[in-house]
Amino acid sequence: MKIVRFAWKGRASYGLIEGDDVYGLDGDPFAALKRGERLAPLSELRLLAPCAPTKIVGVGRNYAEHAAEMGGDLPSEPLIFFKPPSALIGPGEVIEYPALSKHVDYEAELAAVIGRRARNVSVKEAVDYVLGYTCANDVTARDLQRQDSQWTRAKGFDTFCPLGPWIVTGLNPNDLAVESRVNGQVRQRSRTSQMHFSVAELIAFITRVMTLEPGDVIVTGTPAGVGPLQPGDRVEIEVQGIGVLENSVR
Repeated sequence: MKIVRFAWKGRASYGLIEGDDVYGLDGDPFAALKRGERLAPLSELRLLAPCAPTKIVGVGRNYAEHAAEMGGDLPSEPLIFFKPPSALIGPGEVIEYPALSKHVDYEAELAAVIGRRARNVSVKEAVDYVLGYTCANDVTARDLQRQDSQWTRAKGFDTFCPLGPWIVTGLNPNDLAVESRVNGQVRQRSRTSQMHFSVAELIAFITRVMTLEPGDVIVTGTPAGVGPLQPGDRVEIEVQGIGVLENSVR
């Protein structure tokens, strides 16, 4: 199923996509996915980021070739960081180029959306706690990342976490194609099978540190090929089985 979040009658609402139409949800999408009445064609709705997380957990250096291009080794344990919820934007929204940076990069990633409260979860059980998957762009001020001793500023600017266009349930996350394009030109192309730590391993590790709540997001790392964005660019993130997340840069 495709779960979408959208602006409807002055508030954020969840729905299900069937064909070209969006149907309402009866109840909480993190409790029961029950289709309600037809609302509108998908093309007529303004899509929002597909969830409203209490936290966004990023993962660094989770692809060997990306670790190499950044001049680092693969970590022995997942290297995690936070992006604040205030960084979140949805499909079609604008990435704002901050005045404090002169080098802002795109990073195409698979994102896992947590479906129920998770604490001390085993690797075997981990994916059972996932509602579904979506596309993410872990936008990064690369010059500030290199300058600072930690990554909060570089990863945390408003608009630096595009997410969407919707959440897809029932996907196997272990071997999906991940691609980024800037102004139509392919910049990254890899598969999630190349991740150093799998989605299940990431969930198990993170939930030994912190409790994940329904709607929280794990952004699972980017493959090689990251590069700069400029004002006026159009960046697309595509993950197999999900769709395309598109944003412009201003």
